[in-house]
Amino acid sequence: MLYPITTIHYVILSAALLLIGTVGFLTRRNIVIILMSIELILNAVNINLVAFSERFQAMEGQIFAIFVIAVAVAEAAVGLGILIALFRNRETVASDEIDLLKW
Repeated sequence: MLYPITTIHYVILSAALLLIGTVGFLTRRNIVIILMSIELILNAVNINLVAFSERFQAMEGQIFAIFVIAVAVAEAAVGLGILIALFRNRETVASDEIDLLKW
């Protein structure tokens, strides 16, 4: 017998994505992996928003999730643009070797 997928399943998935994203953000030095970790954290938020909007029969959570996706796309575009410019100048994507704003 198959059990239905409930809100707690989505919360557990979201917590796992949040944990993976946070660990990746705090431990890695590659800026590309840091940006991917931020995307994982934002996707964890989206899963929670959609799951709770479905649970409480409200559309606000899904609308907020669309806004979060739009902000994530803009963040990724700007972040990758800055990353390409930094790579052209410094020839590295390691976050601890980029000291462009230091005097």
